Amino acid sequence: MNKTLTLKTVFVAGVIALCGGASAADQMPRAEYKAMKERISADYKADKAACDAMSGNAKDVCQKEAEAKEKVAKAELEYRHSGKAKDGEKLAMTKAETAYEVAKERCDDKSGNDKDVCVKEAKAAETRAKADAKAASKTGEARKDAMEDKREANYEAAAEKCDAMSGDAKSQCVASAKARFGKS
Repeated sequence: MNKTLTLKTVFVAGVIALCGGASAADQMPRAEYKAMKERISADYKADKAACDAMSGNAKDVCQKEAEAKEKVAKAELEYRHSGKAKDGEKLAMTKAETAYEVAKERCDDKSGNDKDVCVKEAKAAETRAKADAKAASKTGEARKDAMEDKREANYEAAAEKCDAMSGDAKSQCVASAKARFGKS
């Protein structure tokens, strides 16, 4: 149950990241990016060192969790830095893949059919999360395309209204329409 909740949380965070999108104004300065990268590395080393006190599969799970945390943090940092939709999708995929890796490692505590079922459930959760991330990405692209189509249609309608005018009034109308709908 806890594993399912974790995977759902990862999925929701991925969708939010894809749908929300970072604008150019949200991008972080280079110095902050570099500092965050160093912090992620330091956190990973500390998390990995904390695993040294453990043994057996608990240690393996701890190490996988530390690796997963580092990979997700790096992907989040890249997305925050670039703000690109592609990096948002990469973040969602990284979250799905790392959640699977950790869940699969946890399955090693089981044996026989229980282990097989555990691994299959983890793989199914990863597949669902990846599919949802792809769908969210495509939805975002479709929204962007739809907005561009609407803007173009609105511009054409405004330009058509200007055709009824002449002289300076027509020139001002066309210039206003171009400014309003982002045309050069």
